[in-house]
Amino acid sequence: MKHATKKIPAFKNEADERSFWESHDSSEYLDWNQANDASFANLKPSTKPISIRLPEAMLERIKMEANKRDVPYQSLIKIWLSERLDKAA
Repeated sequence: MKHATKKIPAFKNEADERSFWESHDSSEYLDWNQANDASFANLKPSTKPISIRLPEAMLERIKMEANKRDVPYQSLIKIWLSERLDKAA
């Protein structure tokens, strides 16, 4: 369903544009029914550092497994956690 849209004004800078969109509804300026899906395949998901206590022997075993696979041990832990979560789903 096409509807009339207002003309988006020209902005002097990014701060002016940001201020404008903070106080205006974009649906008055854009016909979102005409929008295309966007794919950002190269974006990395946000990560958050955590601290976890592991027995030293367990950490050493994890590091040895990571070394066999030629991956950093923290990456291997993430892979294993992801696989386990996928199985649980």
